[in-house]
Amino acid sequence: MNRRHCAAAAITLVCALAVLTAPVQAMAAPVPEPTPSATSPAAPATGKKSLEEVREEIDTLYRKAGAATDAYNLAQEQADKQSGEIVRLTKAIADGQAKIAELKDRAGAQAREQYRNGGLPPGAQLMLSGNPDLFLDGIGQARQSQQATKGMLTELTQAQSDLETYTQDASLNWEKLEANRVKQAKAKKSINAQIAAAKKLESELAEEERARLLQLEKDAASTAQAAWLSSGALKDINRDASASGKQALAFATAQIGKPYVWGAEGPGSYDCSGLTSQAWAAAKRPIPRTSQEQWRQLPRIPIQDMRPGDLIIYHSDASHVGMYVGDGQIVHAPRPGRHVTLAGAGSMQILGVVRPDK
Repeated sequence: MNRRHCAAAAITLVCALAVLTAPVQAMAAPVPEPTPSATSPAAPATGKKSLEEVREEIDTLYRKAGAATDAYNLAQEQADKQSGEIVRLTKAIADGQAKIAELKDRAGAQAREQYRNGGLPPGAQLMLSGNPDLFLDGIGQARQSQQATKGMLTELTQAQSDLETYTQDASLNWEKLEANRVKQAKAKKSINAQIAAAKKLESELAEEERARLLQLEKDAASTAQAAWLSSGALKDINRDASASGKQALAFATAQIGKPYVWGAEGPGSYDCSGLTSQAWAAAKRPIPRTSQEQWRQLPRIPIQDMRPGDLIIYHSDASHVGMYVGDGQIVHAPRPGRHVTLAGAGSMQILGVVRPDK
């Protein structure tokens, strides 16, 4: 690799480092539209939506925002990893360039030494010395010199190869970083659009209707929770948490009352997976940042074996997560406009349960 190639690589990486702190993006998994409840009141003959239909529409919008938030968080996590890798590669390239420079200096020193000796190789100098003792003594030194030269050339070739590999890897990570920035921008746009649409629907309701809407939300959650408990899905609601589970649970419940903010992971606000990931980090058990990755990577357990500290993953797209606290309850960060709170573990559609410390 020539100096121009190395310089170009270094300039590219300096540009990369200048934007390492820029935010990154990701696409959201599609969220299926909920089927209207059979018990939902029919829409008035005027075509105006019933309050129950409005509630379901708002719930769908917030679920879509939750899925987009999960995608945004995953892109951010990947971007942080790629940024760190670029930093590592940049250092490796700088070290490689320094090593090549040092090896070239050594090669130059050998060339200058040979020039001072009349341009003859060591073997020829010994043959012409006319001194048998000097010849025999010098054979070993010549062999050592040849081995050192060969080793230096091998080392130089390897250093140049490594430098090229580092440069290619850095370029690839830079491309991934840029791709994630695009994805994250799309996810952010989707989040804001879904939340804005949900807020608009609520704002169009009269004050009395908003109060009834809130009551409908509570009633729907209570009905789902009662049905879940009566189904016998959870046979023992008062198991003991593990030692690390108790630490995670203590952290999570201490956040009750703090607002939900998408993309947040404390200390003043959280989204759903921000709360659970930080809780388990506090228990010295790091877990993936997003609910979808928590579902994908963590050990799964049967619902009937659930214990406090376990994570319940919700909805078919794994777009929400809460921490089981016992007594059939979870602590979770529900959605925009709400705060970290306790809720019925069966108040939403359960996808499954994972255990971070299994």
